[in-house]
Amino acid sequence: MKVVDIAEETFRELGEPSTISVPAIATWLRNNIGGLNNALNTEFEIDATSLEIEQEVDKKQVEINEYETFIFKRMYVIHYYELLIRQSAGAASTDTVVEVSQDGMRVRKANKLAVMKELTNTKKEESDALFKAINFYKTNKAKPRQVAGDDTVEGFYDPYYRGNGTEFYNRIRNY
Repeated sequence: MKVVDIAEETFRELGEPSTISVPAIATWLRNNIGGLNNALNTEFEIDATSLEIEQEVDKKQVEINEYETFIFKRMYVIHYYELLIRQSAGAASTDTVVEVSQDGMRVRKANKLAVMKELTNTKKEESDALFKAINFYKTNKAKPRQVAGDDTVEGFYDPYYRGNGTEFYNRIRNY
């Protein structure tokens, strides 16, 4: 999958905000490939000619797949919320008027601290989702280091054996 496609999907998933653009997201993705590598224990790199994300597997260049793309997009979404929180923090320090009333007219502005709190909660939820996605990815990619036991000798299995009513098959209860 191309970096521009990942950036465009991310832009759409964020609701096409006016504060960012697809090229800005693509640049962030290219510059933060090391964060993805650290999170997933992978070795992706940016190809110098095509500027696309690739990984060498068995001496073949392999593109980033949909699982890694999902995690990378979540990483950008967390970055985006961090930017919004910083902007809200700056605005909250200068905006002290929440409500103004005059001549029967009332104007109520959104409380910047409440907005910042909601953004912080949303970022925390995204961070939790990212952490779970990374754990699921690592679990699915995990390979056993060793297999214990002797699998070369076929064992005896009697499918009709039901034991004496308290023990079934070869399960031993420790009381």
